Amino acid sequence: MSQLKKDIESLFESATTNHIFPGAVLGISFGLSHEKKKLCFFYGKHSYFPDQINTAKETYYDLASLTKPLATTLAVLCLLKKSIVSLNDTLPSLLAGDWDGEKKNITLKQLLSHCSGFPAYRPYYEIAKGLSFQEAKEKIFLQLFKEPLVYHPGSKSEYSDLGFMLLGRIIEEKSGILLNEYVANNVLKPLGLEENLWFGALDGGNKKGIIFAPTENCPWRKKILCGEVHDDNCYVMGGVAGHAGLFGNIEGVLSLTSFLLDQWYGRAAHPNYANKDLASFFARVGGSTWALGFDTPAPTASSGGRYISEKSVGHLGFTGTSFWIDYPRKLSMVLLSNRVHPDRNNNKIKEFRPVLHDSIIKNLYL
Repeated sequence: MSQLKKDIESLFESATTNHIFPGAVLGISFGLSHEKKKLCFFYGKHSYFPDQINTAKETYYDLASLTKPLATTLAVLCLLKKSIVSLNDTLPSLLAGDWDGEKKNITLKQLLSHCSGFPAYRPYYEIAKGLSFQEAKEKIFLQLFKEPLVYHPGSKSEYSDLGFMLLGRIIEEKSGILLNEYVANNVLKPLGLEENLWFGALDGGNKKGIIFAPTENCPWRKKILCGEVHDDNCYVMGGVAGHAGLFGNIEGVLSLTSFLLDQWYGRAAHPNYANKDLASFFARVGGSTWALGFDTPAPTASSGGRYISEKSVGHLGFTGTSFWIDYPRKLSMVLLSNRVHPDRNNNKIKEFRPVLHDSIIKNLYL
């Protein structure tokens, strides 16, 4: 264990010196239920600018696309258990709208596995500036409903923010409440994690007195973002969406990912979704590396590193966050950083992540 600490300290010292990020928090959990051990490491500062604050257990990060697996996907699992939706339900039965052509046959499963035919991204925020959050949200979804597909549904996979924006809308329509409320009440509160993970809603729902790691110096919001969601489309919709908007600290993300690991082994149960359904969501779909709401290691150059088990699930967040659950090894690894501070064009973390995960697995298992 002492060698693991030395190796991690060396990696993070190099990372902060080379401006991969100003600081970061690493969480590792290995073992199951009451036998599990957790390690947390804190390195660097929140910012490169004056009034720097050390990273700490209490630091909250913009989790970006970790929203997809840890909020939206788990919320869908809750709807599945209640038989409110099924994986083979098609868009017309999931969302009111004028669905035409091939869109009529897109299934919930295809949205979850990024093979729906919707494009990866569109800068919808550009058509929503100057509108209220609710007005922007409605205008964006009207545009999204009309968005042309870029491939035949089910013919291939292409990572898509738009698909998960639709999933967030589906959850709201089927539950009758806002996405952030549904996730808090049905996913997080039963685990006691509602203070560790939450949507940074911009309508007064943001937490006061919280220490946030800042993200980008936003060119159109004209400020360094801190406690305000980085994703532009999510921001104009009020900070709550199916693809982004979740904030959290290391305790929240590590506790939730290690709980998912316990569930896979049948050592824990969530009152609002079934272990068997979660296990099925961990399985790859077709010939892609995507499972349902989760990513799996790419055959080559995986961010999980050279040693991560093929049967692992995880996800990356644009802001510099990530997690990997290596369930054959009973291991969960969480990295929280703000690599987009102050500029999103810093991509050095791509080389850092696999080296970090290799070091963890090598020290603990090889």
